[in-house]
Amino acid sequence: MKPPDRRDAEALDAADPLAAIRDRFVIADPDRIYLDGNSLGPLSVDVRAAIGAILDDWGERGVEGWNDWIELPTRVGDRLAASVLGAGSGEVLIADSVTVNLYKLATAAADLRPGPIVTDDGNFPTDRYVLEGVARQRGRDYIEAPNAEAAIEASAHGVLCLSHVDYRSGALLDMASITAATDALLIWDLSHSAGAVEVDLSAADLAVGCTYKYLNAGPGAPAFLYVRRDLQEAMHSPIQGWFGRREQFGMGAAYEPADGIERFAAGTPSVVGLAAVDASLGLIEQATMAAIASKARSLTGLAVQLADSWLPSLGVQVGSPRDPSTRGSHIALRHPEAWPICRALIERAHVIPDYRPPDIVRLGFTPLTTRFADVWDGLNRLRRLVEDGEHHLVTAAPRRVT
Repeated sequence: MKPPDRRDAEALDAADPLAAIRDRFVIADPDRIYLDGNSLGPLSVDVRAAIGAILDDWGERGVEGWNDWIELPTRVGDRLAASVLGAGSGEVLIADSVTVNLYKLATAAADLRPGPIVTDDGNFPTDRYVLEGVARQRGRDYIEAPNAEAAIEASAHGVLCLSHVDYRSGALLDMASITAATDALLIWDLSHSAGAVEVDLSAADLAVGCTYKYLNAGPGAPAFLYVRRDLQEAMHSPIQGWFGRREQFGMGAAYEPADGIERFAAGTPSVVGLAAVDASLGLIEQATMAAIASKARSLTGLAVQLADSWLPSLGVQVGSPRDPSTRGSHIALRHPEAWPICRALIERAHVIPDYRPPDIVRLGFTPLTTRFADVWDGLNRLRRLVEDGEHHLVTAAPRRVT
């Protein structure tokens, strides 16, 4: 089958109901094709304005601002729950980082379940490191199974952690069926799915995720955690900070956990970061997650179609699921020289991807900003670059950030 030409991509852009939202983002260089929204989402003018406004508020009111700011972790959490996560009011808290939040939930879950602590060996590194540490601290067996199916089988009466979207391949797991298939307390990592695919946490136990990828809240923006309402009173955070205490400003001698989701707070929240999350959610609400997820499937579908048509003869293979219903908003292209290809794309082709070892060029599509023509141009530039051997002309020395 003949692959789509650029006019086909332009026609898709002309019919895109989300096209106008791109104008609400900072596009510093129109010739640069940014395909790394799965690592760091682009800056919107709304977020920039919100950060400026919170700085002005700080300047004008000083400490009096806390009378409004102190509710932001739960207020913005409720907004995230309703617009992105399919969760209820009082079930989502925005605070800390994914690593810290996973530690809180894994430890609290392990205190309720006597079985092993389990994940798969392809899960994101921070998840595996945290879970192994919690198992060691609690004297539990720690299991890294070879895949999600094996992890489910190994997790009886224990704690299980899975990523909703695989950070390398983009494979999307069926949250509802997997949650129903295990009696373990299951923690979902939504870092590569929140804001890109439709999520329904209504039947889930626990979840964590970040806001700086498809939620576009900026580098280091605060993460979130979800605890189903009926589990909250039975779970206790291992980090007993004063923001998680009942009657916080009573300054009591003993720690008493707050009611509900606030018991999983710890230290002072990032007010600037929360303002950014709040502003970014306004754009997502305008677009709707249904439309965003639909466009994500179409963008990755075009990328897979072009890659299958253009790249196999160059030694590049698609390493992501072909079925769009089992795929997130990024794809993996596999090649033995993936690292120098990534560097050449950045340095010589004005395309921004990223690299994941051992052999993956990862292309992430932010539905609010990525155009179908960007997908076509990005894959075409990659094709021309590898055909011409330009990846052999860059320095392929290792870097700390890949």
